[in-house]
Amino acid sequence: MSLVARIHRRFAHLMRELAQFGSVGAIAFVITFAIGNGLHTGLGVGPLTSNGVATVVATTFSYLANRYWTFRHRDRTGLGREYVLFFALNGVGLVITELFIGFSHYVLGLDGAVFYNIALVIGTAVATLFRFWSYKKWVFLPASAPHVDPASGLPEAPSAEPAAEGPGATRATGAAPGRAPRLRRPLDRTAEDYAEI
Repeated sequence: MSLVARIHRRFAHLMRELAQFGSVGAIAFVITFAIGNGLHTGLGVGPLTSNGVATVVATTFSYLANRYWTFRHRDRTGLGREYVLFFALNGVGLVITELFIGFSHYVLGLDGAVFYNIALVIGTAVATLFRFWSYKKWVFLPASAPHVDPASGLPEAPSAEPAAEGPGATRATGAAPGRAPRLRRPLDRTAEDYAEI
């Protein structure tokens, strides 16, 4: 198999996820942009409040689209757990975007719709990178991840079943189960052997 084919096969799934995540993010951004600008420019609501309200609406859409489209192939660990974690991580993303908007408006003194939207775009881009990484790590777990207890939100302990053997699985020795193999080094000798020295 050629190097290009191997690379394509390895990253095709990731690229598909990124494309779907990007599509959802683009729609969520349009929702944030429309509501945020409508509140800030149209109704005179403060820039941080406008963005906060718009982000809550867009986050609800984003969760549903990512759960049932982008990451539908990943384990479902409970709607409540996922939703709370999703909103918590979006809260961090919101803080990232708010820092850019607040810095532009209150520190640099750049007022107006143009500067608000520039800060919104840059802040959203940085927050999107954080969201993609964090969703895959904590919200939409891979199918091979341990199951999560819905009550506590913590991974369950691994089962006591023996590990499956497959390619790459080897046994060190044919020693009887429950007894460690001898290493045949000086420390394996009995105490009587050392008494002779």
